[in-house]
Amino acid sequence: MANILYLRTTAAKFVFLYFLLFSNHAQAQLEPALADSFLTFIKANPTRASVYISRNDTMIAHLNENKLMPLASTFEILVAVEFAQQSTHEMINENAYASLEDLEKFDMPDSTNNADSLWRAYLKSHNEIKNGSVKLVDIARGMMMFGCNANADFLMDRLGFDNVKDNITLFKLKQHTAIFPLAGSMFIYQLPKKMTEDKLIKSLNKYSDKKYSMDAYYNHVDLKEDTSFKATFKPEQFTPNLKRMWSEKLPASTAKDYADIAQVLNNRELLDEDAFFPIGEVIEYPMESKAYQAKYKHYGAKTGTTSSVFTHVFYFTAKDGTKMNAAFFFNNLWSTEVKRLEEWIAPFKEQLITDPTFRSGVRF
Repeated sequence: MANILYLRTTAAKFVFLYFLLFSNHAQAQLEPALADSFLTFIKANPTRASVYISRNDTMIAHLNENKLMPLASTFEILVAVEFAQQSTHEMINENAYASLEDLEKFDMPDSTNNADSLWRAYLKSHNEIKNGSVKLVDIARGMMMFGCNANADFLMDRLGFDNVKDNITLFKLKQHTAIFPLAGSMFIYQLPKKMTEDKLIKSLNKYSDKKYSMDAYYNHVDLKEDTSFKATFKPEQFTPNLKRMWSEKLPASTAKDYADIAQVLNNRELLDEDAFFPIGEVIEYPMESKAYQAKYKHYGAKTGTTSSVFTHVFYFTAKDGTKMNAAFFFNNLWSTEVKRLEEWIAPFKEQLITDPTFRSGVRF
């Protein structure tokens, strides 16, 4: 989610997220005007939105749910699932420590506050750093809670990129483009000598998914093995046009497919029963809040943003047995619109969950 070089957000958002999820007042307050704003935006921008909502495993609202849309960092749900599976099968030890220096190889810092620095502040406040290292489970949680995509690249490397990709088949997703390392993909947008931006864009438009993914992977290997490679990145070459293209070419899928993933996780299906303990630690981090514990049996969520994309997936089973799964994908946004959607999503969800009259009006 970090601003320029990883999936964008602001420091204020992370501070808000922290207090929203971990204070005693974590449950969002009803704010009908903001909830209406989110709904109105979808209705006013149907070509830029994709939505699928189910309640008690019955679809209650949908819009362009089978349209392929860039996921931003929301694809990291599949990384989290792979982490949970490998932890359950003792292929990895979630409590093993990894050096923060190894993570830094994939962190492309922004010039302002970013996800990585806020995650590290969180780690320090919870005394999670030991001799410059953190547990793998905390790396996975940082990926999901704060949008630390260096964590995602590190974990995909540790878990195996092919193993993460295999979860596309596991969940029987109908549409999903290639998964690749995020930091490595940014180097694709560095201008070769004597090449203009227009020529680079034309060249990249001819890339197959396989070539694009492999180039990203080779850059990832260079970041991992060559300590001087990271410094070759020139942020000034990553222009707004190239950032937008990079965003468009991020892993993509559909709202229906990701709502289906949410439903599987919500219903405790498909994966080994023991896998839902690490799923709870990593994807269902909101349940650390007493307010959520009072209302839900489990609740999972993931947001992804760039300067032109906003995605959000959530699911829950309430104490009374009510279930909900939903995915909201937006593309071709202005950065100001992304910011508004970030502000409106929590009030919209709370109104959707608690207000039957509002819920009945969520139709497209």
